[in-house]
Amino acid sequence: MTSTKFYLTLNIRTSDDFHCVGKFFLGSDVNFAENIFRKLKGNKKISRDTFLNLEFVETKNDLPQNVQVIGCTLDELGENCKIITKEAFKFLNMEDV
Repeated sequence: MTSTKFYLTLNIRTSDDFHCVGKFFLGSDVNFAENIFRKLKGNKKISRDTFLNLEFVETKNDLPQNVQVIGCTLDELGENCKIITKEAFKFLNMEDV
């Protein structure tokens, strides 16, 4: 049985590479996870000036299968954290209805 899970990882650019400093678990519902990623603020074009990015990662049996990335500013990251939290709250509370 294949186990699919979705994550958003927050990465910061250092002098040598990007380093993961945070991770949001989005569960296993593809519609929920993709809906959140579509709402996030940022730019799909990563440049040398990008110092923050969010990776949308789909895993199957704990192996990454699909990765999409957006670069964002610090202000956009703040807005994105609000979006993720708000959407997760709504989704988790509607499961019980």
